[in-house]
Amino acid sequence: MQTPFPVLEQDAPYLNHAAVGPWPRVTAEAVQAFADENMRHGSANYFQWLERERQLREMLARMTGAPSADDIALLKNTTECISLVAWGLDWQPGDNVVLPAGEFPSNRLPWLAQSARGVTAREIDIRATDDAESALIDALDERTRLLTVSSVQWADGFRLDLERLGAACRQRGVLFFVDAIQQLGALPIDVEACQADFLAADAHKWLLAPEGIAVFFCREEVRPQLQLLQQGWHMVDRSWDFDRTEWPVSDTAVRFEAGSPNTTGQAALHASAGLLLDVGIERVAAAVLENTDRLMTELVRIPGVRLNSRTAPARRSGIVSFGHETIAPGQIYQGLRERGISCALREGGVRVSPHFYQGESELGVFFDALAHIV
Repeated sequence: MQTPFPVLEQDAPYLNHAAVGPWPRVTAEAVQAFADENMRHGSANYFQWLERERQLREMLARMTGAPSADDIALLKNTTECISLVAWGLDWQPGDNVVLPAGEFPSNRLPWLAQSARGVTAREIDIRATDDAESALIDALDERTRLLTVSSVQWADGFRLDLERLGAACRQRGVLFFVDAIQQLGALPIDVEACQADFLAADAHKWLLAPEGIAVFFCREEVRPQLQLLQQGWHMVDRSWDFDRTEWPVSDTAVRFEAGSPNTTGQAALHASAGLLLDVGIERVAAAVLENTDRLMTELVRIPGVRLNSRTAPARRSGIVSFGHETIAPGQIYQGLRERGISCALREGGVRVSPHFYQGESELGVFFDALAHIV
């Protein structure tokens, strides 16, 4: 029987889902079938593609906790989602945006760019305090328009309490943006429970799908606040009605999709999201956190190894970062790479990020290799 995850057939484990996740077999087969269909029939079945798109929005609404599929837009990547909000808000000189220090550039540069409009970006060191959420909340004032956070930090897996942050934002009338690229597909997330106004996540990490397609959630009540900086045929209801004379933008999140969709990406993400939902996000999360627990437990037993990631259960995610007292992270990283183990070098640490379908066997190979290196 063929494995649903062909990457497991490799001798060395792939521990880099926080960078780019390998496709499951079902996803590769969906793309191959879609390519074959295009080759043989062109767009003759386009209305079936629209049905798949409708199903995909429903799946992503379930995965994010969105009230409706109408709240879901399918965009190109996380950066586009963030930029849509950063440039779409009607900032006023003297406004400010609050974010953790050390955010990935996608969730930093668009906000810093608003300085040209008189907006200040307040970057808060969430690791310099015992209460990261309080540090962020305390930075909010009467001129704060928006708080933006990565729910899981990209370098060390530091996870934030979104419900606490969202409640504070809603109480103060501050918009709340969640970059969920390092959480969605690995751990549960619920935009209703955390009162998020916006959520973005690219598909190519824990969602196990390609680059070039992303989910963007936008709460119905705040959609009118965003100025639309693109115009196109696809951002209206009944976009196939080309005989119309008026083209009012949709009230749904489709209003953020100006042009032709990424139908190939939709076919892939439909397959990957379906797989994750079939397994169950709670089961996925349990396996991911079990891997994290084993990594944290076993790494510190290796002489000289130290953890960069926080070990408190509430701070854990699918990412674990570590270093060594005397051996440079780059040397450890290179040693692992030479043994075929995929991982990453991020902010002075070696970052590993196994997914739910991996476990004792893959981590055992990793530990053996690391022991030889150090």
